[in-house]
Amino acid sequence: MMFIVQLKFSENKSQAKTYMQGHNEWLKTWFDNGIFVLSGSIQPNVGGGIIAINITREDLDEIVAGDPFVKENIVTPEIVELSPSKYDERLAFLLDT
Repeated sequence: MMFIVQLKFSENKSQAKTYMQGHNEWLKTWFDNGIFVLSGSIQPNVGGGIIAINITREDLDEIVAGDPFVKENIVTPEIVELSPSKYDERLAFLLDT
């Protein structure tokens, strides 16, 4: 399964700088574990997005809950499960998991 995680800024957006290091360490952990394969900002400056693979929805819920931005209510997470049915061959590696 593949998931798209949207992390939309909440009213505590101004606290992001305080928790940015912890958020970046959290991202690195899950990239290193092969769960996150892409992350970036949602424009115009409304939050961030992550693509996750190799995981169940339940486990991803736990991982997302561990993000310092989520813990401190800097972002509100939304997780969408995607079942790809068509893809460019360059992305085939994402489906071989």
